Amino acid sequence: MSYQALYRTWRPQNFKDVVGQTHITRTLQNAIAQEKFSHAYLFSGPRGTGKTSAAKIFAKTINCRSAPTKEACNECDACIGIQNGSISDVIEIDAASNTSVDDIREIRDKVKYASSSVPYKVYIIDEVHMISTSAFNALLKTLEEPPQHVVFILATTEPHKIPLTIISRCQRFDFKPISTRAIVERMETIVEAEEVSVSKEALEAVSLAAEGGMRDALSLLDQAISYSDDQVELEDVLAVTGGVSQHLLTDIVKGMHDKDIKNTLTLLDDLIQSGKDPGRFVYDLIYFLRDLLLYKSAPSLEDILERATVDDGFKQLADEVSEPWIQEAITHLNQCQQEIKWTNNPKVFIEITLITITNRYQQTQEAPAVDDEAVMQLTSKLSRLEKELETLKQRPFASQEQTPAPQARRPQTRSTKNSYKIPYEKIRHVLQEAEKGALKEVQGQWASFLNKLKSMNAPAHATIQDSKPAAASDKAVVVAFKYEIHCALFLDNQELIESVLASVINKELTIIPIPINDWHELRQEYVKNQDQSSQKQEPENDPLVEEARKLVGDDLIEVHD
Repeated sequence: MSYQALYRTWRPQNFKDVVGQTHITRTLQNAIAQEKFSHAYLFSGPRGTGKTSAAKIFAKTINCRSAPTKEACNECDACIGIQNGSISDVIEIDAASNTSVDDIREIRDKVKYASSSVPYKVYIIDEVHMISTSAFNALLKTLEEPPQHVVFILATTEPHKIPLTIISRCQRFDFKPISTRAIVERMETIVEAEEVSVSKEALEAVSLAAEGGMRDALSLLDQAISYSDDQVELEDVLAVTGGVSQHLLTDIVKGMHDKDIKNTLTLLDDLIQSGKDPGRFVYDLIYFLRDLLLYKSAPSLEDILERATVDDGFKQLADEVSEPWIQEAITHLNQCQQEIKWTNNPKVFIEITLITITNRYQQTQEAPAVDDEAVMQLTSKLSRLEKELETLKQRPFASQEQTPAPQARRPQTRSTKNSYKIPYEKIRHVLQEAEKGALKEVQGQWASFLNKLKSMNAPAHATIQDSKPAAASDKAVVVAFKYEIHCALFLDNQELIESVLASVINKELTIIPIPINDWHELRQEYVKNQDQSSQKQEPENDPLVEEARKLVGDDLIEVHD
């Protein structure tokens, strides 16, 4: 097999070829040129960002016959031998398959021997986080005080898994994800040298799909070249990567914003029927909206966009949509992204999310034009009128003699300024049967209950969000509301709210609302009555107190609990 993959053919041979890591390559070059390089380095960062390539270039540069120099000549026997692997003094070890203590002890035993053909013996240990804790301990002393002719370079994608005792003995360099522009510029150089025709849009799509990894970008480019006929176009790259074109993303976002749910769902169905990955679609849509938000906030941020190119359609969409709408859409899509990880029907969740975004947009467009307090007052007034009308329908021929009946029960409740009658007797009954365990159970699930209610019915959630459970029995819970008007509005949604609470705590409870100030008064009254009754009953029931009263009389008796 004569063909070699692009990422192998174009693996960096000098520090200048390492893309997007200037902060690291310049530091290493200066240290080598001044002969002040360290005995141990830790290279960390995402996959495909040049860690092992930089390690091998470092090994060549310090052993080059032209040393000290900032770049290896790649022509002397040392550079050529290190590059093709024929020099045994530069050892590359895959820690994923050499994790035991014995493997590390073998390294420790061979370190003391001098290099045979080049000045420095270099150990490059890739994915070093994979070796065991005991193996790390075996490496500690050698890593701290190796012989003068030995350099260790540890490479990892997960530095948090490496013991701090190891990290403290190394100079650490963090490789960062390579920017989209840097990847595109590198690929332009490569395709020109390979004499392959690739469109600018295709290169940008490859760069976006690579997510900051040069190796991944070249692998995808290789696939796209094999997939295409003569020239690699954007459609070829999207077919290989499973990505979604910006034109389609623009149409879907515009459809949601324009409340055209039919067209939006049709586009989604066509996309999935054509074989696109649903998870990849949600991922691309989130980043497209992110770019839209950044561009709308500051058009000068065009250089840091990750999933979008600023064409006429993108600019027009940015002029139409609002920033709050974009932020809320991203929130819903992010939640959808988490949910589709655990389902066999991701399309259903995506459809629900797109519908939710569209419908939610209708509500948010109309909400700012109306004052919230005015809406609540009108809602309360409408609720009272509906109840009065319903009462008249049920008792059209009621005699005047029957009307005083409700007045007989007035001492049990008290009307507030918002026409909410506090059911004092019901609340006292709950207090008599109240249990701390029951209250803690409700309090522990209250946040989950509010979140679920918000996702199901936002208006109902608005009536109960400023409240907290105050007392609970096995059958009911007393809820203290911040505002009196919310107590009245709660009654309009009581059945729904109680059903949601039951689904969260797996138990049906009746919710009894009360304004917070009235709750404090009622609770103090209840506690005071309980204390008085216990003080009255205790002396009468205690035979010792009765006997003392007979001997000395009531004047000299003082009873302490």
